[in-house]
Amino acid sequence: MREETFVYRAPMRSRDDAVPRGAGTERALALGVCGIGGRLHPAPDSLQDALTLADAQSGIRLAWRIERFAKAPIGSFVWTRDVDELTYLGRLVGPWAYDTDDAADAVDLVHVRACDWLAEPIADEMVPPDVQAAFGRGGRNWQRIRATSVGAPTRAVWDAVADE
Repeated sequence: MREETFVYRAPMRSRDDAVPRGAGTERALALGVCGIGGRLHPAPDSLQDALTLADAQSGIRLAWRIERFAKAPIGSFVWTRDVDELTYLGRLVGPWAYDTDDAADAVDLVHVRACDWLAEPIADEMVPPDVQAAFGRGGRNWQRIRATSVGAPTRAVWDAVADE
């Protein structure tokens, strides 16, 4: 029996409208990370510390978002789009961490995980329709794409492009 394929949509766009659209995605692709926003001061020392601080500073909804992001299994596929609407595919390869770099704070992409991104954007015709629909709904939330029709095509794109 094949393992379940986890696929996520990662807009990597801050809820802080002062952060330029696309800045988080640009940083993530350049550094090989995937992330979400939710600045915390002082910087947390652990995931539990981050959840406690997030709840105290911004409310339980931020804590829940961080927890969902941190609990995504290593090996999960992640789709994102850059400011030009080009679509990229990656795989989570590391655990949650809090990025204390000033540049991370500036783009509000502070909750991060190491991610292997394919080097080039994926051609629109190769992006599964349910992935396109997930981005078409808009929003800034990290979210699992639960459509049963997304796992196998995502894995096929990864296998085809990663082998090139």
